[in-house]
Amino acid sequence: MTSTWLITGATSGFGRLVAERALAAGAHVIAVGRRSDRLAELADSATEGHVTELPLDITAPDAEQVLADAVQAAGGLDVLVNNAGYGLFGPVEQIDADKARAIFETNVLANLAVLRATLPALRASRGRIVQISSLNGQFAWASSGLYSASKAAVELAGEALAHELAPTGAKVTIVEPGVFATEFAARVDVVAPHDVYAPTVGKFLADFSSLPPSAFGNAETVADAVMAVVAMEEPPLRLAVGADAVEGIRESLRSRLAELDRWESFAPAPLGRPV
Repeated sequence: MTSTWLITGATSGFGRLVAERALAAGAHVIAVGRRSDRLAELADSATEGHVTELPLDITAPDAEQVLADAVQAAGGLDVLVNNAGYGLFGPVEQIDADKARAIFETNVLANLAVLRATLPALRASRGRIVQISSLNGQFAWASSGLYSASKAAVELAGEALAHELAPTGAKVTIVEPGVFATEFAARVDVVAPHDVYAPTVGKFLADFSSLPPSAFGNAETVADAVMAVVAMEEPPLRLAVGADAVEGIRESLRSRLAELDRWESFAPAPLGRPV
């Protein structure tokens, strides 16, 4: 029986690569993206009838209903790859309200709208939900504050959702890619820092822009990881992909644990126990 996938951000990057793999495996893909020409290219490259093109800005007011209608028309859903999003980098202080609102509308609120539209069908099929996060969903660096905050929201909502869905058999995996060579970097919104942030944000942005191509991983690795977790009977809740993601997240967790241990004395003792 053919499985049905819904993939947001299917026109480029990780979304496009996953869509191609799902189609190669014989799936029917509801491909969601803003560029209708890219969706048409995907459909032209696939077996006829295996791609449902859905040109859509997932932040649009009617996006949730459009997505729900597409799932209903497809007769159900087995896999969601909630991938659409973009990057915003710059000093926390300098990112204005409009830019802050926009990144949360795309990376968080639209992500939730996709979930609301698809979860009834995914519960019915005991399906798989893949939330595409980032290594920055686990920690922040100078310049990543708002982007990290949006991805942390995706992570914690996904973690709660995994607990909530446990009795249904539907599974959630949060994929945390490191730095990979995709079109993401070309679409990143960067707010140039004022002089006061030059030693921190400015230095980080300058160092990052000077990285050689070899520092960027092959995006195929992330697409392969998505395909692997979807096929697992018991997939992980979180999956870091890329050596930089694994090491960065590990170091962040070690640092947080060390800080927790150092300042544990500030926590009040439980009632009934001596201080």
